[in-house]
Amino acid sequence: MRSITMRGGRRIPLDGDLLAILEALYQEVSVRSEFRNTYETMMGEITHIADAMTEEERRRYLIESLFLNVVRYENERLAAFLKMVESSGGDD
Repeated sequence: MRSITMRGGRRIPLDGDLLAILEALYQEVSVRSEFRNTYETMMGEITHIADAMTEEERRRYLIESLFLNVVRYENERLAAFLKMVESSGGDD
């Protein structure tokens, strides 16, 4: 399995696991900088990772990212709807 190296030296296996990349970004950028990272630092690392991927790897991770974001969006919409229903439920 192919892997890529982050700017800080951490290696990430490219096995299709988007959450592993997110965890690596969190550990290497956010935690390492004690949550004082900047937008530019995170975007620089994400750009570095994307540049190290092949076109097919970027395609696969984009699809996974869109899927996870749609699921999260649906869950947030459902939670908002349930909160609205619960808050209007006792007004009978």
